[in-house]
Amino acid sequence: MKLHTINTGFFKLDGGAMHGVVPKSLWNKHNPADENNLCTWAMRCLLVEYGDKLVLIDNGIGTKQDEKFFGHYYLHGGVSLESSLRAAGFGMDDITDVFLTHLHFDHCGGSIVRAGDKFVPAFKNATFWSNEEHWKWATQPNPREKASFLKENILPIQESGQLKFATDGQELFPGFKLWFTYGHTGAMMLPHITQADQTLVFMADLMPSVAHIPLPWVMAYDTQPLDTLKEKASFLQKAADEKYVLFFEHDALNECCTVQQTEKGIQRATTGSLRDFFG
Repeated sequence: MKLHTINTGFFKLDGGAMHGVVPKSLWNKHNPADENNLCTWAMRCLLVEYGDKLVLIDNGIGTKQDEKFFGHYYLHGGVSLESSLRAAGFGMDDITDVFLTHLHFDHCGGSIVRAGDKFVPAFKNATFWSNEEHWKWATQPNPREKASFLKENILPIQESGQLKFATDGQELFPGFKLWFTYGHTGAMMLPHITQADQTLVFMADLMPSVAHIPLPWVMAYDTQPLDTLKEKASFLQKAADEKYVLFFEHDALNECCTVQQTEKGIQRATTGSLRDFFG
C-alpha cells in the first residue's frame, strides 16, 4: 500500500464560523485572519494505492461553478486536483474508486465536470462511494445546510450509475475501515487505513485542523455540536491509546499529527507530513 497527499488548492472561510465559540484572541494565533476575518484553509485529499485499486478520498471544490460562487471563497494556490494526481504519476481516468466522506461542496465538487450543457463524472472509470443515510440527508437537505449541498455535485453521480453505498464499520477494502459520525453532518464517513501496525485516520470535518483537537474547538458549521464534542472525546482517547496518525483535510500548514495523553487532557504529540509518518 502507498499513500499520496493530493492537494487541490486553498480557499478562505470565516474564522469565527470555523472556530465556533472559541474567542478570536485564541484562534487567531493558530490561523490569522485577514481584514475580512477570513482564514486560509487547505482542501487536502488522500490517494490510496494498492493492488489494482486507486482510491481517492474526497476531491476538493472542483472547477465548474461560476465566478460569483468562487468569489465567495477566494480560491488560491498553485496546485489543483489534476496537477497533484499527475505529480503522483496518475491521471483522472486511473482512479478506480472515489470515496466521499460527505457531500459538502468543498469535499465533493471535483467529482463532476461540465461537458457542454451536461454535468458528468470527472472520474469515468471510478465507483463513487457514499452511504444511504448521508445521501438522503444531502439530497433532501435541511435549510441550514442547503447551500453546502449543490445538486450539480451530487445527482449526476447517481445518474451515471457509478454510485454505491457503504455501511458503518464496513471494511470497504483491505485495511480500509469506516466509522460514521453525526456531529458535523448526517453520517459523515471517516476512513481508518491500516498499514502493517500503523493506522491513519482521514479526519474530514470532525477535526479540520490541528487547532481543532481541544474538545471545545467545534465549528459553528456543525449541525449537532454537542455530538461532535462527544465524538471527538471518544475518538481522541482511542487515537492516543492506539497511536493513530491523524490526516487533516483543511489545515493549511499541517498534514498529519499524533496525539498523546497529558495532565491537561489529550493534546498533539508529533506533527509532520504524510511522508514523515509513512515514508
